[in-house]
Amino acid sequence: MTRFLAALATALAFALPAGAAELGDDGLHKTDWMRETFLDLREDLAEANAEGKRLAIIFEQRGCIYCAKMHEEVFPRPEIADYLRENFFVVQLNLHGALEVTDFDGDVRSERDMARKWGLLFTPTMIFLPPDVEEDDTTAVQAAVVTMPGAFGAQTTYDMLVWVNEERYAIEDGEDFQRYHARMIAERQAASAQ
Repeated sequence: MTRFLAALATALAFALPAGAAELGDDGLHKTDWMRETFLDLREDLAEANAEGKRLAIIFEQRGCIYCAKMHEEVFPRPEIADYLRENFFVVQLNLHGALEVTDFDGDVRSERDMARKWGLLFTPTMIFLPPDVEEDDTTAVQAAVVTMPGAFGAQTTYDMLVWVNEERYAIEDGEDFQRYHARMIAERQAASAQ
């Protein structure tokens, strides 16, 4: 009975979003787990590390239906919003924005030019950084442990956040994300079947 209740609670948590984020003046969704910074990624990484969190960059754009899907159906779920709030230092960038961003290699460009430099075409795109990044010729995209392009469902997003936060990508002979995610799906299905 206890397993059944745990499985039911997990299923309900993934089924019911808590509420969507508000739109800012720039037309992008704003949440309490996003950080406003000076957009110097070297400083952002240092601050994330000081808080014991992982740095993530999310590119979005005004009118993006996939960004809206994430902010209306995925990010508001308590287990995802809480996990982001507790474990990630998230910096939002605008695919067409003009704010200056300083990359790890010291290059300063507008958000839109940085998106071009990094080869980003789709929104939303989340870039997850490791705790340590060389500040010589390394760009954020080169340093990224994984890039998540597009909108994904709640379980995939949650599993990606856990996989990154637990540094499963760095475990020798560890599971790549696809195998980890498949295992998590199977474990959730087995738990709900009992």
